[in-house]
Amino acid sequence: MDNKRIYEWFRFGDNDLIAANHLALTLYPQPLEIICYHCQQTVEKYLKGYLIFHGVEEPPKTHNLMALCGMCSESNSLFDSIVAKCNALNAYGVQPRYPDEIYIDEGIMTKALEYANQIKDFSPLQAVRRELEQTLSVERPATDE
Repeated sequence: MDNKRIYEWFRFGDNDLIAANHLALTLYPQPLEIICYHCQQTVEKYLKGYLIFHGVEEPPKTHNLMALCGMCSESNSLFDSIVAKCNALNAYGVQPRYPDEIYIDEGIMTKALEYANQIKDFSPLQAVRRELEQTLSVERPATDE
C-alpha cells in the first residue's frame, strides 16, 4: 500500500475544502457554483483515498459520489450513514461548471459546505487519516480558515 499516494488524495480533498470555505467567507458575491463544486470534489477525493487505502488499486474515474460511497460501504457499512449527504453533493461535480445546468442559492451552498465539512470529520475517514499521519509523520492540515 502506498500511504503517500493515499495521503495525497486526502490532502487534495483538504485543499478543495479550504478553497470552498475561503471563497464562502471572503468573496461577495459568493461564487456559489464554484463553492459547491469544491465541496463535491472534497468528498470525491476523500472517498477515492479511502478506497485506495482499502485495496482498490485505481479508483474509478467517476465523479459519482453515490457509486464511490457504495464501494466504500462494501468495506464499512458506516458509509451508509452518509449516503444522503453524498447524494446532495453529487450534482455539483459536473453541472455547476456550465451555465443554466443547475440552480444554486446561498442556502444550498451553505448546506453543501456543511456536508463537506461533516464528511471530512466522518469517523472512518478520520481513522484512515490518523493512520496515514502516524505512518508518514505528518501534521494535520488546518482547514478552519
